[in-house]
Amino acid sequence: MTQKILDFLMEYGIWGLMIHAFADAVIFPIPAFFTQVSLSLIKPSSALWYATFGYMACLLGTPIGYFIGKLLGSSVLYKILKREWIDSVTKMFQKNGETAILIGSFTPIPFKAFTILSGCLSFPLWKLIGYAAIGRAVKFYVVGILFYIYGRMAENMVKDVSLYIFLIAVPILLLIFVLKRKYSQKR
Repeated sequence: MTQKILDFLMEYGIWGLMIHAFADAVIFPIPAFFTQVSLSLIKPSSALWYATFGYMACLLGTPIGYFIGKLLGSSVLYKILKREWIDSVTKMFQKNGETAILIGSFTPIPFKAFTILSGCLSFPLWKLIGYAAIGRAVKFYVVGILFYIYGRMAENMVKDVSLYIFLIAVPILLLIFVLKRKYSQKR
């Protein structure tokens, strides 16, 4: 079933990628990475265009996922979790939400989890879009640049691109987080 959906999206080329990237930020469980890689394999010279249009569509879907979480998320959360837990998670996400969104933007975890959770926990939409813009740019453009420069040979490089980005970015983000925390404690 999943492969049929991906094949369907592939038939529409850049429009299929845009639909997939938009849906990835809203509700679709499979990251747009797979459509982007498949299209870039077919036409590596267009890889930067695929990155650009996929990136733009993902950012357009981000507020939609946010509002789904804002409208429907709380009612569902309060039915399945204790109020104290939700309040605790809300405080933690509001304190460290930026780091979670940045890391989540380029991990294999479907991005909609972050957009919906942000809305559900009333994380500021402008911050969500800002941090999503940074993280998603890294994810889309690293793949696009690799295919544009190396052509089809980049296929083996991008198999684990999310893992490599994650392994590089997470320590950097954690270092920034620790330094920020130490700086704010000195104040």
